[in-house]
Amino acid sequence: MSTPRALYVSSYAPIMGSGRALRTYSCVRALATLGPVDLAYVAHAGAGPSAEYLAIENVTFHEIRSSRGLRRGLLYVSKRLQGVPAICCRGTSPELTVTAERLARAPGRGQVVVGDMAAATALLRLAATRPVVYNAHNIESEYVDGHFGHLALSRLAMRRYERRLLAVAAESWMVSRADMRSARALVPAARLRYAPNVVDVAAIRPKEVTAGERPSPGSKLLMVGDFEYCPNLTGLEFFVGSVLPLVWRALPQVSVTLVGRGLKRWSSPDPRVRAAGFVPELDPYYQEADCVVVPLTEGAGTPLKFVEALAYRMPVVATPLAAKGLEVVAGVHYREGDDATSFAEAVIGILRDGAGEMAAQARSLAEREYSIEALAALLAA
Repeated sequence: MSTPRALYVSSYAPIMGSGRALRTYSCVRALATLGPVDLAYVAHAGAGPSAEYLAIENVTFHEIRSSRGLRRGLLYVSKRLQGVPAICCRGTSPELTVTAERLARAPGRGQVVVGDMAAATALLRLAATRPVVYNAHNIESEYVDGHFGHLALSRLAMRRYERRLLAVAAESWMVSRADMRSARALVPAARLRYAPNVVDVAAIRPKEVTAGERPSPGSKLLMVGDFEYCPNLTGLEFFVGSVLPLVWRALPQVSVTLVGRGLKRWSSPDPRVRAAGFVPELDPYYQEADCVVVPLTEGAGTPLKFVEALAYRMPVVATPLAAKGLEVVAGVHYREGDDATSFAEAVIGILRDGAGEMAAQARSLAEREYSIEALAALLAA
């Protein structure tokens, strides 16, 4: 008897480059360890699949080319009239709905997973006739943006729609236990599964630290993120403007490297802060760093770059908000700073004394909780 083929539907091309893309990749890869997977995706300007996706065994790709004509416009208007927030139906198209429904009804079909809110919107009709899994990336209504004067209305509309998705889904995958509690508050009867954001821990070379070794006076800090995402940019401004001056009072030779998209228009206030921008390989930057900072002061979800730093066996300093969605313990897996002074003190403490044992605990946690293998086990349970 052949193994049922899972279907994963995404309104995005299967490429890397963002936290959302990394979650999609890790979920598809985890599913592929359990059996064959059909990945249906919307092609954007001919993008995808990337080399990382093509390297996954057990995956068959189905490209969907969405139209931009009258039919799509009418579908958009129809969804908006049904109360669907604009951001959730912009990626929906007749072609996405028709192709995904056809693939979902193929012989031998197993689990059907929608990988984002636009894909979920496209398959609402299908969810009424067969089980569909909703892979939630966050509790979106907790931090949805809105135009001036309409933020409350935007959040209310998203909350109503999120309730609808959680109620109709046969199961919803949540990135953190905090998100599971929030989802349960929205829909007490929702069927939920813990499916955290993970990274390929086995492929990450952990930083080598000699026992008793302490960073040099010219230590290097590292901040990695997508700075086109406003919370990351706000966190950067907090760190550079409020935390670093306090660090430099004690350790004036400390430098910082910023890695990620969205830094072209950002100018460094000091030559000790270097904006590397987007880089093809992160490993060299982690290997030369002495400490990773995750200074988020707004936003939601679980920062994948925090998880990645744990996997690299790096000492991490983070805000309570950055750690909120992770199974980390302050003082055991990372050091915490909830304001500029405490954040700077945590950084200075690591740079003066080292944190080899804490970094080792962080790597162990990543292997146990935040690896592809750990996610696959959770999805198989």
